[in-house]
Amino acid sequence: MSDPMRIRAVLTGDKVDVKILMGHVMETGQRKDADGNVVPAHYIVKVTASCNGREVLDADWGPSVSKNPYLAFRFKGAAKGDKLKVTWTDTAGESRSDEVAIA
Repeated sequence: MSDPMRIRAVLTGDKVDVKILMGHVMETGQRKDADGNVVPAHYIVKVTASCNGREVLDADWGPSVSKNPYLAFRFKGAAKGDKLKVTWTDTAGESRSDEVAIA
């Protein structure tokens, strides 16, 4: 399993600013190792975020996203202390979910 996501969610006025750092190899399937063998594709294909059960982000990703991706977005309709849950799923069928309280 991958490392936990580093999530920061801060309420400023009526908007929540979210910053996420995800630990993932994000292999495109086009790189070769030292022996000339193709390194199999292994990258995040879906990222979702929800606040108190309401979906606030739904993103489809591909192989062009860099290793250990950083994602930032903003949404309305939350309060301090509400829970923000972020989930990703990759090409290997692995997934990770992490949750943070909005500050």
